[in-house]
Amino acid sequence: QIALNVAGKGDSLASWDGSLDLPEQSLIHSRCQQLLDQLSVPEESRDAALADTEAVITFYCKSRNITFTPDLNWPHLLRPLLGLQLPRSDLYNCFYAIMNKYIPRDCVPKGRPFHLYRLLLQYHEPELCSFLDTKKITPDSYAISWLGSLFSSHCPPEVTQAMWDVYLQQADPFLIFFLMLIILVNAKDGILAQEGDGKEEIVKMLESSPAYLECEDLEDLFSLAHYYYSKTPLSLRKENQNLFGSSLVALKEEEMDLSQALCLPVSVPEILQANQLQAEGVRFFVVDCRPAEQYNAGHLSTAFHLDSDLMLQNPSEFALSVKSLLEAQKQSLESGSVASGEHLCFMGSGREEEDMYMNMVLAHFLQKNKEYVSIAKGGFMALQQHLADINVEGPDNVYVHWIVSTSGPRGSIGSADGESVNGAGDGKGVKSLVNKMTFALKSKSVNVKEKVISFIENTSTPVDRHVSSSDRVGKPYRGVKPVFSIGDEEEYDTDEIDSSSMSDDDRKEVVNIQTWINKPDIKHHVPCSEVKETGHMFPSHLLVTATHMYCLREIASRKGFAYIQSRQALNSVVKITSKKKHPELITFKFGNSSSSGVEILAVERYLIPNAGDATKAIKQQIMKVLDALES
Repeated sequence: QIALNVAGKGDSLASWDGSLDLPEQSLIHSRCQQLLDQLSVPEESRDAALADTEAVITFYCKSRNITFTPDLNWPHLLRPLLGLQLPRSDLYNCFYAIMNKYIPRDCVPKGRPFHLYRLLLQYHEPELCSFLDTKKITPDSYAISWLGSLFSSHCPPEVTQAMWDVYLQQADPFLIFFLMLIILVNAKDGILAQEGDGKEEIVKMLESSPAYLECEDLEDLFSLAHYYYSKTPLSLRKENQNLFGSSLVALKEEEMDLSQALCLPVSVPEILQANQLQAEGVRFFVVDCRPAEQYNAGHLSTAFHLDSDLMLQNPSEFALSVKSLLEAQKQSLESGSVASGEHLCFMGSGREEEDMYMNMVLAHFLQKNKEYVSIAKGGFMALQQHLADINVEGPDNVYVHWIVSTSGPRGSIGSADGESVNGAGDGKGVKSLVNKMTFALKSKSVNVKEKVISFIENTSTPVDRHVSSSDRVGKPYRGVKPVFSIGDEEEYDTDEIDSSSMSDDDRKEVVNIQTWINKPDIKHHVPCSEVKETGHMFPSHLLVTATHMYCLREIASRKGFAYIQSRQALNSVVKITSKKKHPELITFKFGNSSSSGVEILAVERYLIPNAGDATKAIKQQIMKVLDALES
């Protein structure tokens, strides 16, 4: 009730006379009986529960002017709630709050949420998506009950209750799309193996897949959902806010018809911000698909050029261009240039007839099952418009440094001075976009400068984005529960707010990161992200000495400084595990082993780039400690 913000809320049913007189009342009655048959309600409280259920559904239909039909999914929402034995007014308030906040509008066959879900599936799992497309299996055919009932239609009530406990605390209605995605990803091998089966059988298998979830799978389900969330452009959420909530705001006229979208649309502001602010999260490699003369006349300074007209006019040259594009993307990622990103974002002119060829190029990449493919919403026109908007008063040439013109060779990335750096460049020619802007603004009026700087600051990702990658798909040790001390419990609470909250500062030692890395007794330094069980990620450093492993967590508000987050003796490491599908996610389990078995005292998870080398070094150090102890 607290998570739904209905604790202590008044009785919404007070104004209602309680008459059950809808034309479809008998339908409602039998549906309520069905619901209770699926739950093992004790005989003595059954009548009261039936009356409550029927009252809630009837009042909801009356107050929202809804005609009840047998195929609705939302009555399932009452299944987990009935188990809580709430008074009728609270039951209604909880039910209403979930409907309002978490069930998307248009949750009907061919509805907007399902087009969005298909784009998300295609973004992460293009192979699976095209398999289902070929079989003409649309997401609404198997997932309408998942989305319409937050999985309560297929999961046993105790699993739904446990899932909702976590889900409602995250308070992000878009998370359901990622939970649905993970359920599909987990069933992927089974789905692709059903090549020969008919459409109906596959739909049936898919629809019932959440029924196999058990309570102990939920932690992994959420961890993986957060991992995929952190690899998804924010535009998915920002551009589709109006899917949720009670406001009857009509969808804006210019809303994109998602059923027609070739791939996930990303907004221009996100493309400009993504590469400068976060090392983690989504970074874009922008591919400008306009004809050469338009590209040369002006383009985003970090964009790679791929002339889409070549696809028909000169296929062999096009194939070469694609090859050099992928090579340039790889090099820029290695050099960490500001233009680098593993997410390919294609930019056209924004004029439909001109972008026909670009759409063919997009289709080409999607057919090759390339993941992380998106399209810049509104194309180059939207980019110019956006830069003009954030620079309203100043003279036209202030934002010229974002857009450069070049007469240089094709496939070049234009640098700040308008000269071109051939190929991917080592990032030297591409100065950080922020510097360019500040450089361009030095001579300009103050308020434009403030505008642009506030654009850079205010459009960054908010702190409380519960997005992260933590990933432990395997089953936990049977019978071994992680034991956390009280101190740890408090620590997790403060994480909920932000790592720079007061109570944290008081308790942890603050150190200079560089000083620590340079200490003579530090054998290994591994930059990484610490992953909390809530799914939060914190940029951190693992430092290994001859006997201990330290985790230093960077302080967001003080560059170069960190808290000592944990200090573990190497001989207390009882297990180091990683996942087949996500090898960079490493779990350390600490405890003590005795003849009676292993007692786990702490679990820490880290997202470590090139995890293989790091864990190998740490394991060698642990072996040295153990050898020394034995001798």
